[in-house]
Amino acid sequence: MFKIRTYNQLSVRGLNRFDREHYEVASELPHPDAFLLRSQGLHQEDFPATLKAIARAGAGVNNIPLERCNEQGIVVFNAPGANANAVKELVLAGMLLGSRDIYQGMQFVESLGPRDDLDAYLEKEKKRFTGTELMGKTLGVVGLGNIGSLVANLGLALGMKVVGYDPAISVEAAWRLSSDVQKMENLSSVFAHADYVSLHLPVLESTRRLVGDGILGGARNGLVLLNFARGEIVDHPAVLRALDSGKMHRYVTDFPSAETLGHPKVLHTPHIGASTGEAEDNCAVMAADQLMDFLENGNIRNSVNFPAIALPRSTPVRLTISNRNVPRVLNQITAVIAEHEINIVDMLNQSRDAVAYNIIDLAEDPGEDSLAALNGIDEVINLRLLGA
Repeated sequence: MFKIRTYNQLSVRGLNRFDREHYEVASELPHPDAFLLRSQGLHQEDFPATLKAIARAGAGVNNIPLERCNEQGIVVFNAPGANANAVKELVLAGMLLGSRDIYQGMQFVESLGPRDDLDAYLEKEKKRFTGTELMGKTLGVVGLGNIGSLVANLGLALGMKVVGYDPAISVEAAWRLSSDVQKMENLSSVFAHADYVSLHLPVLESTRRLVGDGILGGARNGLVLLNFARGEIVDHPAVLRALDSGKMHRYVTDFPSAETLGHPKVLHTPHIGASTGEAEDNCAVMAADQLMDFLENGNIRNSVNFPAIALPRSTPVRLTISNRNVPRVLNQITAVIAEHEINIVDMLNQSRDAVAYNIIDLAEDPGEDSLAALNGIDEVINLRLLGA
């Protein structure tokens, strides 16, 4: 029986994916095979020797020590795209809030006391909150992955012209993207052409404070900048300078900052991009399914530190081996198997950065001697023998 230790409040739909005849799922389990969590910080957590995988029911993995997981051969999964629709819909709300002064208008109405001439007074004052329509404007989308491609297609559905930029767009994302999205050659071109820019980038060394004075200086006047990706992507002092100068009309973000709080042209939401019941269900279900396929079959889908690899079962006996990605390790593995006169029926090898991973279907159950010999290869991190 596999043991899954849970953290945080997880969707019941996700937890119900586990067959309780083969899985024990609880928050206080000793010797777990896997962790399933949302936002629980693991950087100070001791990992038990039995731990094989960590699955986060969400996209970001800043709460997980990836380097330590690599060293110990622990596969880390996330749930990319499971919350994409929730974020897309909040981006739409942000675009409307940024264009129509809805929030300011609501604050104004709530500030009014009882008065007999309310209708007439509002009719006179409503011109203070005149906005602009989205139709006919240009939306720039930076990052065209799961969320960005949905936002781009949404812009087209609203009658907007859409320009996009993503130097690392995947084939899968390109298929999802409408051919009506005009591809830009660089980030500066997006800002130069767009009335609204929506950011959908991960936090990397190359993206920290990416949107700064240089990019904003070349932006179209009256820009509305939407950041529902990560706060670190923008240079907050540069954004405030652009707002104060009138270059930018509004900054709408899901990542409140001490630097931007209180500014009249900044609208903050409390990091609620994925905070819908549907998104929580989708993330938990995806994370649970990925964990089960890995624990039962050794297949890896949507890992942030191991290669994507899946092999249909061809025999009841499957061996999986993680190793450091250096030359001749695979030759040593197959040589040991051959020396013990075990036939390899099918196998697959993939690597990612410093880690390689092997799925090997064998004609018969290997003995303890052959497993010990495989474990004795210097660059092998860990191995698992999976039965039927």
